[in-house]
Amino acid sequence: MATDLATSPTALSVESSSVEGDTLTRPTPGDTGDHDRFAHYVRKSDIASSAVLGHEVVALCGKKWVPTRLPDDYPVCPDCKKIYDQLKNAE
Repeated sequence: MATDLATSPTALSVESSSVEGDTLTRPTPGDTGDHDRFAHYVRKSDIASSAVLGHEVVALCGKKWVPTRLPDDYPVCPDCKKIYDQLKNAE
């Protein structure tokens, strides 16, 4: 598998051409906000765009934000991990 799980200063990353924005799960209204306590999986191209242009990124779990902190200090988002594992097993 060609997926690189290396960390960057902005977010964890995963590359997959099979993941499209309209197929991601989205946080539900009334979300508890726990997403801010996790490191999320994000496409590498989105990380580069965010780092250079300050664009918002979208995690596999649907969280949208502009990364500003290192993900190394946080546990991986369980929703992102579940989606990533499903994608990895589908290959």
